[in-house]
Amino acid sequence: MFVSVVAALLPRFELSVAAGGGAALLRGPSALAPMPGTTQGIGEVSAAAEAFGVRPGMPMGEALARCPRLALVPPDPAGVAEAWEEALARLEGIGAAVAPGRPGQVCFDAGELRALHGGGVRGAIAAAARALRRPARFGAAPGAFCALAAASRARVVRPVVVEGGPAQARAWLAPREIGLLALREEVAGLVEPLERLGLSTLGALAALPRDAVTDRFGRPGLRAHDLARGDDAPLRPRRPFEVLRESLELPEAASGPQLEHALGLLVDRLLARRERRGRTLRTVVLAAVLVEGGTWRERVTFREALADPQRMRLALAPRLALLPAPADALRVAVESFGPPVTDQRALLDEAAEMRDARLRDAVRQTRALAGTDAALRVVDVDPRSRVPERRSILAPFEGEEGRGR
Repeated sequence: MFVSVVAALLPRFELSVAAGGGAALLRGPSALAPMPGTTQGIGEVSAAAEAFGVRPGMPMGEALARCPRLALVPPDPAGVAEAWEEALARLEGIGAAVAPGRPGQVCFDAGELRALHGGGVRGAIAAAARALRRPARFGAAPGAFCALAAASRARVVRPVVVEGGPAQARAWLAPREIGLLALREEVAGLVEPLERLGLSTLGALAALPRDAVTDRFGRPGLRAHDLARGDDAPLRPRRPFEVLRESLELPEAASGPQLEHALGLLVDRLLARRERRGRTLRTVVLAAVLVEGGTWRERVTFREALADPQRMRLALAPRLALLPAPADALRVAVESFGPPVTDQRALLDEAAEMRDARLRDAVRQTRALAGTDAALRVVDVDPRSRVPERRSILAPFEGEEGRGR
């Protein structure tokens, strides 16, 4: 089976979500503003802004110089994450095992969908287009990268399907621009150096000796060379998961202890939800709606799966210092669960009591056989003294007081 991977690209997904919908992008040139407190370049740009030469990643000053009417839209990472999760859930609703990339980019295997929805690959694409309910470009090919490249060349109403196997995929990719490597985050940084070397097409990259590319660019270069040849790794579909989140509206100018108290309330609410079913939490997402507009989002993976609210607050509270601006609302959502809670503290306490009882019994027997001076304990008298003999003294061991020394 050759054509087995379908890719969907939702153009300017992050910008359209932050702006309030695709219709807002038609009002004039616009771009995603950098996150507050950072010096990075602008994000996604609208088609009208591209006409002025504005590109993603461009410094904000240069972008405004090229397009004085450029509207900067506050980024909304929390809203983008929710909208993207909703889109993926819609695709999973038609039976697609999705392997998502960055927001607005997803691949899935069309093998099972062809039999489920009929009409071959194009039938699977039509079913996915109906499920998304928003404009999307579709491509289909033997591999994921080739399918993404095909989707980038497609129109909303006309998907591009690369027929055949790996050889046909390599032939189709050969005349395409080297900039298509930006579709993959792991090799996106190689586009500029490869262009400086005079490589303008994927075919030119594929024709280079494999050893030479690896020697110059390391593992990313090897990966880019494989992609240019049409060799891609199999899809790794994600496991569908249930969404569990809590949110809290904050009073005006909430900060410091108030934010930490609100975080504690959200953690307690989250752990009290019936949907948790006694499971621990492995990864949570801390998000906030900013007063100045836009949102902030931070993903936190615990070192070990937790169900203790105090330990979760200790792990999450320092992240509140990363807020770029005062917040109107605070949110906590579960991204992945751990195993069910196995609280063995009672067993540990019981073992500690048994150990202490044995220790006291051993002390009594030793003193009965060798006298009262056979069991002594160390008592700190002057720990800061320069004379070692004055720092501590030996005293009779008397049950509970001498435990641990």
